[in-house]
Amino acid sequence: MKDLQAYMKDYQKEMGWEINEENYFKTRESLLNNYMLLTTEVAEFAEELRKIFNLTQQGILNGLEQEEAFLRAKESAREDIGKELADCLAYLLKFYNYFDLDLEESFYGKMKEVRERKNKDF
Repeated sequence: MKDLQAYMKDYQKEMGWEINEENYFKTRESLLNNYMLLTTEVAEFAEELRKIFNLTQQGILNGLEQEEAFLRAKESAREDIGKELADCLAYLLKFYNYFDLDLEESFYGKMKEVRERKNKDF
């Protein structure tokens, strides 16, 4: 994870995609813009899920068993889902880097916190 985070920091700098830190208003605008871009990518991932469910339904209507229809639909969207999730990850890493957070430390710390919760969902 550390290598990925460092790679993205360099990549964003190379591409000129860093969060603007010129002054408060430009930083605020840049953070909000990047947040909107992240939510757009999350929506594009949701669209891929919708395609999978529609293709599954179409397969069922064409005589496939439910599980087979779903497996085929999932496989047909695999590459596009990977691209959309990569876009999401890129924006998340931009925020991690801007706020000088360690992705690995944050992730494992949060998973430990969830594991130890008293009010776990079942």
